[in-house]
Amino acid sequence: MTFTTPASHLIHDELSPTPEMTADCRAAGVNLQLERIARAAASTPPSIHFADYPREIAKRDIDVTDAARRLANELHLHLD
Repeated sequence: MTFTTPASHLIHDELSPTPEMTADCRAAGVNLQLERIARAAASTPPSIHFADYPREIAKRDIDVTDAARRLANELHLHLD
């Protein structure tokens, strides 16, 4: 028993032409970018007041391995 599918129901017949799909993708990307820009423009700007930021910011400890120290010393960077 063989099933035949009408040509109108083939997947490739339902797709839009490539240039049209490309234009749709570009338009969607532009719309997303415009939405992000609009949200950023409507949001509250960051504060410029010194009091709104912490005075002491803890610095990260950087662990320098022996291999990195030897390499740095060979390059005369001296990470002692």
